[in-house]
Order: sequence, then structure tokens, then C-alpha cells
Amino acid sequence: MEVTMKDSNPVVQKSKAFAIRIIRLYQHLTVEKKEFILSKQVLRSGTSIGANIRESIRAQSTADFLAKMQISLKEADETQYWLELLRETDYISGKAADSLIADCEEIIRLVAAIVKTSKENQQQ
Repeated sequence: MEVTMKDSNPVVQKSKAFAIRIIRLYQHLTVEKKEFILSKQVLRSGTSIGANIRESIRAQSTADFLAKMQISLKEADETQYWLELLRETDYISGKAADSLIADCEEIIRLVAAIVKTSKENQQQ
């Protein structure tokens, strides 16, 4: 079996694992808590991170790659906001929120570093 960039790339792996956690959170919020508004927002932004990272792999240019990665960064920041709201309104426990937020912050750091390096390389 061939190992592809998407299989071996840590940010791809982490963003997909995060999306799975977000989907499970959405399922919990809608079934157990009967919460449909915030849960839909966090589902949309939390799964969009990895989708845009995956799209960036097949970018048509460096500018296209950067655009997709910057969208991922914005979606990750938005996801963190929704997670903070869910924690502060007691829809999810502090422990669960902290774990999700820590994963989200790790993805933010990785994507921000990729964007920074790509911009620097583009200027050379």
C-alpha cells in the first residue's frame, strides 16, 4: 500500500482526528443535551479545518495553498471560540472542553507555522 502525503502529514492526521472528536461532540450535544445551534456551528467550523488542509495538498499554486491554509487557521480560531462558549455555558465539562481546546490550539500552532514558513519561502 502506497503511503501518501495525506497519510504521513501530522497536520493532516491531527486535523482529521480533531474533526472526528468534533463530530462525536456534535452527536453528544444534539442527542444528550438537545442543543442544536452552537453544536451545528462547532461542527461546521471544526470539520472545515481538516477539509481545507486536505484541499491545500492539491493546491494549484503557492497562493492557493496559502489561501486554503489561512482558511483552516480562521476556522480553527472560530472553533476554539465555539468550544469556549460551550464550556462557559456548561454544555460540555471543563475537562472535555480543555482537551478539545488543547487539540485545537495545537492545530492552530502547526497551521500558523506552515503559513509563516510558506510566506517566507514565497518571498525568497
